[in-house]
Amino acid sequence: MAQRTVLFVLFDGVQSLDVTGPLEVFAGAEKHRAGTYRIRTASLDGAPVRTSSHLTVVPDESLTDVSEPHTLLVPGGEGTRGPQPGLTDWLREHGPRAERLVSVCTGAILLAAAGLLDGRRATTHWAYCDKLARDHPAVEVDPDPIYVRDGRVATSAGVTSGIDLALALVEEDLGRDVALGIARHLVVFLRRPGNQAQFSAQLAAQTAQREPLREVQRWITEHPGADLTVETLAARASLSARHFARAFQTETGMTPGRYVDRVRLEHARRLLEDTSDGIEEISRASGYGTPEAMRRAFVKTLGAAPIEYRRRFRPAPAG
Repeated sequence: MAQRTVLFVLFDGVQSLDVTGPLEVFAGAEKHRAGTYRIRTASLDGAPVRTSSHLTVVPDESLTDVSEPHTLLVPGGEGTRGPQPGLTDWLREHGPRAERLVSVCTGAILLAAAGLLDGRRATTHWAYCDKLARDHPAVEVDPDPIYVRDGRVATSAGVTSGIDLALALVEEDLGRDVALGIARHLVVFLRRPGNQAQFSAQLAAQTAQREPLREVQRWITEHPGADLTVETLAARASLSARHFARAFQTETGMTPGRYVDRVRLEHARRLLEDTSDGIEEISRASGYGTPEAMRRAFVKTLGAAPIEYRRRFRPAPAG
């Protein structure tokens, strides 16, 4: 394939891992297959930038001097809160010309400010999803996935998800074998599905304020294979089913059913990754009852059946 320019936009307060993580992926692809990618970094005026961790990065050139890239990557970081004057204007003008427009973490906020996410589905770091949705109502914000593809635009969640997205793009360009080689070199999994959740069920939900509801949350986590109907959980909390369901959602931010679904999926994922238990045994232990019920849950949420998930994410035996 023809060489593709990948341009990384730099600015003061950028998150260094948002830059270096994806950059290492594309650089690894270039090492595997020379002539594939031309990697460039540029700041608005070509001057060095200071990252949020106080690392100084010297760009290759000024954004005003760059040629139109194939892939334009906008990282996130503290600098997205009050971007340099002119940066949003530059993105608004040049973003539509790139064949692929990519953001990492809060880089999505810069794309949205430039109007480049209007009418599109996007994600960002979970802590900023509400802000993105509130400030840019024309953007369909999905807070769950680690990255989202919507046509030529791809947005990813916090830091390491930029590596996942970059691996997906390299796999799209050069095939699975090249992406797998890069992932092995970087000692990361190839590759987390884009619709994998940003964080665990326990972190996704708030901790309930009242002890009976907190105890129910702990019970669900420790007993995913038990009877976890609303009626049963309400009885544990000594509440009516209607009162329990309403109170649980108010205090945790999600319905009891959604919380149970997340816990069961997470439990099944861990067993697939960490044990050699059979699919039928795992489906029972995780509360699905049957392999088919577990398969449907995996395909719906992760886009992969349990067997495929295990193939991707279970570490190979030593030796």
